[in-house]
Amino acid sequence: MTKRQAQVTRNTFETQIELRLDIDQQGELDINTGIAYLDHMLTLFAKHGRFGLTIQAQGDLAVDAHHTTEDVGIVLGTAFRQALGDKSGIERYGAQYVPMDECLSRVVIDLSGRSYLVFQAELAAPKLGSLETEVIEDFWQGFADAIGANVHITNLYGRNTHHKIESIYKAAGRALRQAVTINDEIKGVNSTKGML
Repeated sequence: MTKRQAQVTRNTFETQIELRLDIDQQGELDINTGIAYLDHMLTLFAKHGRFGLTIQAQGDLAVDAHHTTEDVGIVLGTAFRQALGDKSGIERYGAQYVPMDECLSRVVIDLSGRSYLVFQAELAAPKLGSLETEVIEDFWQGFADAIGANVHITNLYGRNTHHKIESIYKAAGRALRQAVTINDEIKGVNSTKGML
């Protein structure tokens, strides 16, 4: 099987990001965005998705966490799009529910080639560490646009904002793992259009 790997570099006036992804070989996780809470969430995403992931990012954190968070989402989505190639043989769809103590979140993904984000989560705490929680939606918007996927994220219930976001990232990792899994019964791409 062709190795499903990608290395993406993005340099702007706001952020400098280097990311390496291995879809099929978890390996060591090394994630440093300069935002400790985001590092924690991305580590959970990769661990529960069983992805190999390294990220080194520097951004204008003196302004706020928005540019870095959104751009990391863009680069992560770009890496998955590149590593998946023409998407031959993949399941395409993934759906997972993940609880975290008192909360429950659902993430559903379709690697359709079309980007669309639905984000339904009430994040009561405005900040966790140095991260403004409103930028979590911006991360997933950047990711959905760059990978070219329908991404539906719903926190069904819960109280603690940390738990809500954590369950979202874990569910997203697991849903994406399901969607990228190769199924030998699928010939070509899993679409009547003949492409994704």
